[in-house]
Amino acid sequence: MSDKKEKTFKFVIVGGGIAGVTCVEQLSSQIPSSEVALITAGPHIKAVTNYKQVSRTLEEFDVEEKPSSVLEEKYPNLTFIQSGVKALNTQSHFVETTDGRVFGYEKLCICSGGRPKLLTQDNPYVLGIRDTDSAQEFQKRLCKAKRIVVVGNGGIALELVYEVEGCEVIWAVKDKAIGNTFFDAGAAQFLIPSLEADKPEKTAPCKRPRYTTEEPAPGASQTFTADRNQRGHGSAPTEPGSALGPDWHEGIVLRGAEQVSRRVSVEYQCEVEKIFTSEELLSSPQQTLRPKTEGSWPVYVQLTNGKTFGCDFVVSATGVVPNTEPFLHGNNFALADDGGLQVNDQMMTSVPDVYAAGDVCTACWDHSPLWQQMRLWTQARQMGWYAGRCMAAHVLSEQIELDFCFELFSHITRFFNYKVVLLGKFNGQGLGPDHELLVRCTKGQEYVKVVLSDGRMVGAVLIGETDLEETFENLILNRMDLTPYGEDLLNPDIDIEDYFD
Repeated sequence: MSDKKEKTFKFVIVGGGIAGVTCVEQLSSQIPSSEVALITAGPHIKAVTNYKQVSRTLEEFDVEEKPSSVLEEKYPNLTFIQSGVKALNTQSHFVETTDGRVFGYEKLCICSGGRPKLLTQDNPYVLGIRDTDSAQEFQKRLCKAKRIVVVGNGGIALELVYEVEGCEVIWAVKDKAIGNTFFDAGAAQFLIPSLEADKPEKTAPCKRPRYTTEEPAPGASQTFTADRNQRGHGSAPTEPGSALGPDWHEGIVLRGAEQVSRRVSVEYQCEVEKIFTSEELLSSPQQTLRPKTEGSWPVYVQLTNGKTFGCDFVVSATGVVPNTEPFLHGNNFALADDGGLQVNDQMMTSVPDVYAAGDVCTACWDHSPLWQQMRLWTQARQMGWYAGRCMAAHVLSEQIELDFCFELFSHITRFFNYKVVLLGKFNGQGLGPDHELLVRCTKGQEYVKVVLSDGRMVGAVLIGETDLEETFENLILNRMDLTPYGEDLLNPDIDIEDYFD
């Protein structure tokens, strides 16, 4: 097959998502004389726009889908190849595309992202939302729907249940609180009122930064209804596209067929037991499966809490798995426990001249005590950028050190229309019982939590316009002993920045 090579490139990047495009931009600008190829299945790429460096590690940006010509015009050394990948031969250094073409490479970077973990395969009533095509399919189905079941507790699920209007939502989460990936039960309690019609009353912050929260019992449910008058406001593609960017739902009308603005029922500490069609349910001898609700639905979901719900379709939002196919066949890649391609601190896989970045890879170097990998847009951009730097450095025989962005985990996003900033070990990850929490909460306005270990700040969750992210980032990085400040650290009557200017 190698004798059929159409062309050999210095650098070949597979994947037109955030990681792949950022890697291409870095390589093309750093070594403009080298020929670079970008292989991606669709005609569009994900471009990072409106990039803003908020602090040393925090960054904000938008992601826009643009035609590939935008990149080609900007970088004359770039060749865009629109096709999927059929096979990879790492011994002979070539990639075969699904349309039968063969391209050689000197250095390859796999940025193929992740694919949704679907509850079940090949069920027409189960939809995973990952790329633009699946988002459009969701919008198309939603406009005719009266009830949907959303399964999952990550970022996509959080965004969906808040944005969907005109359709009843049954939200099944396996945890004791919503948003378990990003925050604790206290933050979840702060956000829950956003699903209700009445705006939360503004109250003075509690002087003593302590909180309690009532956890719903296993199998319990909560229902939140928003009154519309009180609130302003087919078949899957064979080749998956690039992952959606932050604020992917902006500009998309997510409205169902009902007049109600929003009705969300949360089923806690449960998972999907089984999915039935209407015909299967009616013929089932198990009468307990029959839902109490009247009417007939195209699909029914039985949960592990014993409840069964009929709905128009099911949204599977239970996360992603690294999209390593078809790169594994015939190659000797080392895989991490989560199925990702293992990469070292130079973004190199276990196979010579092959790098990986973004959701497809797993960072297997010794992590900073304040950093952890989460498959997020910000890390995809950082990894793609750093992989491009490493590939260029290795070609130029230059030394390169692990980038500072891997020193402290940091992420900015929006949930329930609140700005959310996550820093370091924001949920006390890996700290065991030997850590302390300080919390300040102003209902409907802000939620501030800091994680302290041995008197030093090691993590923080900031919800709302707190303006504390840069100060807290510095306190975490400087590892300053905060014991003398005690609870004054979050005293709302004290300007914390005055302490540390």
